[in-house]
Amino acid sequence: MKKITLLVLTLMAAFTFVEVSAQNKPLSPKETIAETVGGAKTTIVYCRPSARGRKMIGGNEPYGKVWRTGANEATTIEFDKAVRIEGKELPAGKYALFTIPNENEWTIIFNKTNNQWGAYNYDESQDALRVNVKPSKTKEFVETLTIKPEKDKISLMWENTQVDFKVKA
Repeated sequence: MKKITLLVLTLMAAFTFVEVSAQNKPLSPKETIAETVGGAKTTIVYCRPSARGRKMIGGNEPYGKVWRTGANEATTIEFDKAVRIEGKELPAGKYALFTIPNENEWTIIFNKTNNQWGAYNYDESQDALRVNVKPSKTKEFVETLTIKPEKDKISLMWENTQVDFKVKA
């Protein structure tokens, strides 16, 4: 009888732990990506929000306003050497990656103040570079914001929108 009681208590404790652990999962988990893009070692750190049935781009993240390009603290991007973004020079270094989404054109912003929460203290005078790119439609719905480094570009994908910018060292 004692063994059965001990087994039942152990199982209850295990299920309680699993339930509490599941509740403590962050809604926008942090991700770090380190890849070579366009010949430069590139590190991106961002928090990945999910749509969860909401209209995000052009909704929660309104058109025409500076967005931290993720959740929580501002997304950061670091290049180990000078690069050209969409043909424009950007010195090696670590930057906050902001965007201004619009229906027909996005502004990609590399800001020198890389350690900040959201875009609440965003200061345009600290921009190292701004480039404009055209958005496109994703092949399928992307529930969770995804930043994907590739051979010579970085893609931002969320919901039905994809924005690419070219990188070359």
